[in-house]
Amino acid sequence: MDIIKYDVYRGPNLGVYISVNDSMVLIPMGFAQSKAEKLAEYLGVDYHYTSIANTRLIGILSVMNNKGVLLPKTAYSNEYNFFKKETDLEVGVLDSKFTALGNLICANDKGAVVSPLLSDDDCQTIKDILGVKVVQKKISGYNQVGSVMIANNSGGAIHPEADEEDMKTFANVLGVKIEQSSINNGIPYVSSGILANNNAIVVGSLTTGPEIMMLTRAFLN
Repeated sequence: MDIIKYDVYRGPNLGVYISVNDSMVLIPMGFAQSKAEKLAEYLGVDYHYTSIANTRLIGILSVMNNKGVLLPKTAYSNEYNFFKKETDLEVGVLDSKFTALGNLICANDKGAVVSPLLSDDDCQTIKDILGVKVVQKKISGYNQVGSVMIANNSGGAIHPEADEEDMKTFANVLGVKIEQSSINNGIPYVSSGILANNNAIVVGSLTTGPEIMMLTRAFLN
């Protein structure tokens, strides 16, 4: 598994616009085909163009693992139908006033760490659609747990000030080792600058050498 630097829209915030699992990478409409092909090659997947809630913010507004995808209630019917018709994923919609699901949920194929802002019904939908066990907890005082932690099936990176006991809990739920890290030269919102599946890790171009070492420890060892 490699760690590769990349830019999206001339910036390092890959995770804001893009989502990935082990079979596909979701690319915003209008993204250059040559760049989409290169990113798909890095991640070892096929690429699909889509939108979420008629925006480019796929990473912020959706959550995907290898079993399912969660969409906000603001998603359009054609976007929902795309996933139903063009993928093998279970598709779920969270009927919540909180629509930035990617900022509120960190999930891999084993578990999910979920914001306390979401309801019990939301958590049940997450369990059913993604096929995972769920724990609700803040991270470093943040309700936006999906913005400060990211995981695949071999490792995870979390906010650099995360509590050690919390990390043990999350490691147990996700079934992986979790390491503290930042991204893009000190940004603690790690999911904003990382795309992680079980083939490769792609990070923002501002990611420093020490951060690459932390991520190597998190995902590759």
